[in-house]
Amino acid sequence: MVTHAGIVGQVWRRPARQARMAQAITFMRVRPLTIELAKAAGLLLASAGTDDVHDAALALVCQPADLLITSDVDDLATLLDVRGARSVGLLRI
Repeated sequence: MVTHAGIVGQVWRRPARQARMAQAITFMRVRPLTIELAKAAGLLLASAGTDDVHDAALALVCQPADLLITSDVDDLATLLDVRGARSVGLLRI
């Protein structure tokens, strides 16, 4: 599993109640939200007409045939489509 550090920040609210999340993170490759990734995310947002930088960065770290697990399927589908990453699967949680 792959994500980026900004996504961890979006979901990390109550560590004492997030034992499953804390455990899941140990199995993930958490990529840094670098300046290069942030700039690329901004360009993707401009092309897609959306505004969530974390979603855009997540769409960019996906590789072909990955399965993206998200509660924001619609925006991520748009971002992946604009990126040309149609082989990335989406699973709504």
